[in-house]
Amino acid sequence: MYARILVPVDGSESAKQALKVACKLLDREDSTLYLLHVPETLAYTTTLVWGIGAIDAGTTLAEREKVGEQLLAQAVSSAQAEGAKHIEELLTQGDPARAIIEAANANNIDTIVMGSRGLSDLAGVVIGSISHKVGHSAKCPVITVSQ
Repeated sequence: MYARILVPVDGSESAKQALKVACKLLDREDSTLYLLHVPETLAYTTTLVWGIGAIDAGTTLAEREKVGEQLLAQAVSSAQAEGAKHIEELLTQGDPARAIIEAANANNIDTIVMGSRGLSDLAGVVIGSISHKVGHSAKCPVITVSQ
């Protein structure tokens, strides 16, 4: 079991599955689950899970951050339903892979649990997936969950 787990959430089904896996890996009494969202500029309209709704490609950063806060709130509810007791929410900006690694380092994370495919799948095919970058650069173990 792990004491400090970081789960990046972007509203994708893979992230939702990663959250479930992470909750199973927690030492229920003393563990802290860190939920991280990095608002990204998307090239297309997408629909997020957890009932948040569609995000238009032309939304402003402030709008994406507001949706990110809602997404984190829904992820917290899901994690609590899975038995997580200590949950920290992190909302940051920047390159997602770099933000994940920086959050892991700053919070002394034991392991990162993340989905293998996020909302930016098309870009991942061209420039390399976020999970791939994190897996190669993180100082802690990275568990990648597929749907």
